[in-house]
Amino acid sequence: MSRIAGRFSRVEPRRRVRRLVSGLLSDLPRKNCWTLAEHAGDATPDGMQHLLHRAKWDADAIRDDIRAYVVEHLRDTEAVLVVDETGDVKKGTATVGVQRQYTGTAGRVENAQVAVYLVYSAARGHAAIDRALYVPRSWTEAPDRCRSAGIPDGLAFATKPQLAARMVERALDAGAPARWVAGDEVYGDNPHMRTALEHRRTGYVLAVSSTHSVITPAGKFQAKTLAARIPKRAWQRLSAGAGAKGERYYDWAQIDIHDAAGWPGQWCLLVRRNRRTGELAFYRCFSPRPVPMSELVRVAGRRWTIEETFQASKGLIGLDEHQVRRWTSWHRWATLAMLAHAFLVCTAAAERRDRPAPDGLIPITGNEIQHLFATLIRPDHDLAHRLRWSHWRRRHQARARRCHYRHQAAVQP
Repeated sequence: MSRIAGRFSRVEPRRRVRRLVSGLLSDLPRKNCWTLAEHAGDATPDGMQHLLHRAKWDADAIRDDIRAYVVEHLRDTEAVLVVDETGDVKKGTATVGVQRQYTGTAGRVENAQVAVYLVYSAARGHAAIDRALYVPRSWTEAPDRCRSAGIPDGLAFATKPQLAARMVERALDAGAPARWVAGDEVYGDNPHMRTALEHRRTGYVLAVSSTHSVITPAGKFQAKTLAARIPKRAWQRLSAGAGAKGERYYDWAQIDIHDAAGWPGQWCLLVRRNRRTGELAFYRCFSPRPVPMSELVRVAGRRWTIEETFQASKGLIGLDEHQVRRWTSWHRWATLAMLAHAFLVCTAAAERRDRPAPDGLIPITGNEIQHLFATLIRPDHDLAHRLRWSHWRRRHQARARRCHYRHQAAVQP
């Protein structure tokens, strides 16, 4: 917390943000302003809500501090910057950025809020270092709606690949050591993102759809058409990295492709085949200099670390439990959740480096760090505090019920 203390001009928000982050690291079953305020010993959630909404501090500056903190502890010249989006299912229409849209979290079209994240994935660990809220056209084309949610005036619509490209550029401009970028089909099928990375001479392994078109010496073909022509001898059995149940072995093949710009470098289509089901996956790859296929496979396997980051951030920290509606509040909550998760990742990495696990124990994980830390910081509030909060919740819920009943009576004939 001392690393970000200078971002707060007053001592009150500095102390409150420490209590909020401690609450995120706790073992509370649900994490929002109400539960975090009660955990911190506050009489009401007003202080936590003020911190996220009206207090004066810059979430982007703390985001930069998080990036520096993560790079300092996980620094790896072969690191991969992984981009992906995650969605939170929401009710109503007032929460910033919400609309009916596909979200992988639910696996279907839902009323949801979607954000794009950038993860620094290194050999010693992985953590989110940037975030961007996706604001659909249904919002950017409705200025009054944007204004009511606190979205800055003049915010233009940006696609998910555009948001991802900005975050990658921000990380590279800040000096984050990383040779590669990885992402799924949303980003691989986007030519503008690929071109931006090629301009920077940054390698990428980006998933593409089976109908994605590439140019080869024999002409232009869809990825699935090229895969059908791969001879048996061209497939190699390689691991995409260790998973929870061991090495993740697949069959892999590589097809050289051409780049229309004619820049120096290596372009290829990487094809992955499931050894059990035969299912195919495709990756468009670029490297400023030639690399073996095993290196491309390693980078492709790194893409899954962002899913692990989402799982840990939501399961341990409560990234998706914010219950905030406005632009500023969302960015502040997401940033502080990233800070809490980065603490777990970097602490676990330092423990593994300085105190290797003895025989019979697995290396310490972020989950175990969170469990130990939650035990150490668990507050011991008296019965009067618990009863005050019970009274506050029941009074607030009664007020909310009266408002709902009054609204229902007004809209029904």
